[in-house]
Amino acid sequence: MNHDLTTDESTLPAALPPWLARLPWVAALPALTQRQWRTLGLVALAALVGSYDLALLQLALPQIEQSLAIPATQLSDLGAIIKLGSLPAFGFALAADGWGRRRLLIGAVLCFTLLTGATALAPNAALFVTLQFLVRMFVTVVAILAGVFIVEEFPAQVRGWGMGAYSAIASVGGGMAALLFALVEVLPFGWRALYLLGLGALGLLPLWRAALPETTRFLAQQATQATTQPTTATGPLLLRLQPLRQLIHTYPRRLLALGSIILFFNLGGDAALFYDPTYLQQAHGWQPWQISLLNLSAGFMAVLGSVTAGRMSDGVGRKRATALFLVAMPLFIIGYYNGVGWLLPLLWAGLLFSSIGATVVLGAMNGELFPTSYRATAAGATALWATLSGALSLLIHGRLVSLGYSPWFAISLLALLLLVTPLFILLLPETSGRTLEEIAPERV
Repeated sequence: MNHDLTTDESTLPAALPPWLARLPWVAALPALTQRQWRTLGLVALAALVGSYDLALLQLALPQIEQSLAIPATQLSDLGAIIKLGSLPAFGFALAADGWGRRRLLIGAVLCFTLLTGATALAPNAALFVTLQFLVRMFVTVVAILAGVFIVEEFPAQVRGWGMGAYSAIASVGGGMAALLFALVEVLPFGWRALYLLGLGALGLLPLWRAALPETTRFLAQQATQATTQPTTATGPLLLRLQPLRQLIHTYPRRLLALGSIILFFNLGGDAALFYDPTYLQQAHGWQPWQISLLNLSAGFMAVLGSVTAGRMSDGVGRKRATALFLVAMPLFIIGYYNGVGWLLPLLWAGLLFSSIGATVVLGAMNGELFPTSYRATAAGATALWATLSGALSLLIHGRLVSLGYSPWFAISLLALLLLVTPLFILLLPETSGRTLEEIAPERV
């Protein structure tokens, strides 16, 4: 059964004022139902709040390092520990295929918001890392479920656009963090004040509870499953792990190929994305206000590019788009970490655009390649693998630095691993423009 939504509900473009609907980027909006627009807005808003917190760590790393007396040689190791916070998110992804997407997403937003506020009170590096480990766990849960919402609710022809639009809106959280970071040296309590501001998301919880619907596909799948087999939400551990066992047994080649792409994508790129604001402050003497200006100019253009990435993947195909972004990314990384002067903003924008583009298209493929009954499980498994490989990237970076390499040269070396990824893209089927049931039918 095809559950792509085609109801009589009005679409957003039709409801816009004529002068606004004529703008080029608005006129190109797909004809979605009000439910689909609402779902996009609400899940992207949840991810936006999470991206604010994650961006703070990267932006304020030099200030946090100084305030908590963290040795420079330990930064990569502590960053790797925080990144490993995404590992437990896999357990929540398993639960989402039994309990539903909506309840877990709202609960995860509540948890990481409270933990963000608590981070402001961390008296030492150990507690700071512990709190950020937990924040990362719940932010990852939101990211996993948000992607599942988009894939399950959007029509086949615009799923790539949906992932791009979601990523663009979510990235606004990073822009907000960058804007406030310009004030880090004048705000009372410095970087701690930025984390306290994250508590403002608590005021949005009633909106998610009242307006966010469960996905149509999950409700339909649960109704079918209830008549054929026991639910995986309860029962012994082996029964709850059933979606994972089905995933490995049914689609081993897809899982292996996608896992290999994610491995080299994170090994080659995570250290570069972790240190990019620190590089500008330490290697080039940039001030916080200059970092903020960069994020709000070149960064703004790169974020808009995420919508372009999604739409491009709908047109030329996910595989071609992914290969293009993953080949371009190491070139921008090496250029940025060896660049000077006015080239830095341009290279940084290219790095951000290629990274976001690859993330958008891989996120779409990740949801499309597997059936509804274990789509969240697959997303959780790949997120777990991304976490391990991303943490490994920082650990390898730390070892290279301890051997005497420059931190920036070590990042350039790791970036070369990204050039391996196109080989594994060839092993995956094209998913653009195909219904989810055609790509990955349910197999009971």
